[in-house]
Amino acid sequence: MQNYRCSDCNRQFLGGNRIDNAVLWHEYTVGKQTYSQLAKANGVSAKTIQRRIDKVEVKVQRRNFKSAIILMDTTYFGRNFGVMVFKNSEGQTLYWRYVKYETVAGYLEGIAYLEGNGLDIKAIVCDGRKGLFQALKGYLVQMCQFHQVAIVTRYITRKPRIQASIELKEISHLLPRTDKESFIGALTEWHLKWKDFMNERATNPTTGKSRYVHKRLRSAYKSMERNKDFLFTWYDHITLGIPNTNNLLEGSFTDLKNKLRNHNGLNRKRKEKFIDGFFKGINSYSN
Repeated sequence: MQNYRCSDCNRQFLGGNRIDNAVLWHEYTVGKQTYSQLAKANGVSAKTIQRRIDKVEVKVQRRNFKSAIILMDTTYFGRNFGVMVFKNSEGQTLYWRYVKYETVAGYLEGIAYLEGNGLDIKAIVCDGRKGLFQALKGYLVQMCQFHQVAIVTRYITRKPRIQASIELKEISHLLPRTDKESFIGALTEWHLKWKDFMNERATNPTTGKSRYVHKRLRSAYKSMERNKDFLFTWYDHITLGIPNTNNLLEGSFTDLKNKLRNHNGLNRKRKEKFIDGFFKGINSYSN
């Protein structure tokens, strides 16, 4: 493609096939082409490509569903910049919002928005954020089993050394492979076996204050004990087809970040536009 200048009006224009902004946007977001790559392919400057992409209007249209099982979570793209996403169990994005922090209030506002648009929420799959289960007590709630395993791992590490931690880790990894009765039975047996060990305390000779010796092991166990009533909602209501994890949503987050990684240096406004286009594209909306 070549630039031409009109001898009468001195206006520049492109010869040959004109650049289609919609095609540029598709190649930029889905094809993962950078400004420089698109500029080279179209015979123009990177600034021209950036200007044309900035002109593309992403019309965010919300799809309406009568009922759905909701998967919700938040991912971050830097300090104080996250996106809270609500999908249905078929993987269609129903709603998203930009947030500074992941909060219970933010999730409740998202749920209120969906219900205000006529959605009947059959169940909710989410992580174990403090206060969230209590706030959602009017719904069927499934805690993401992947998040529960991650919580246990965070406390006792991926390669625990003491036997009690090794056995507790094995129990946590049973979650996606066993039924409710077997899991709770294994957790109960572990507690009976290691209760005294877990409750060992030591006294600081200077302050005279005592503390738990195996505090992190204790926290790992307590997290599963506290959340056990929400880890098998899918099992108690098996006919609803509730997912036991948020993996479908996590997969979208990974895909989005991989695509954004090709466009390092975007400012906040352009990054939000890219994210809007990503979720709009997933749902195959038309302009």
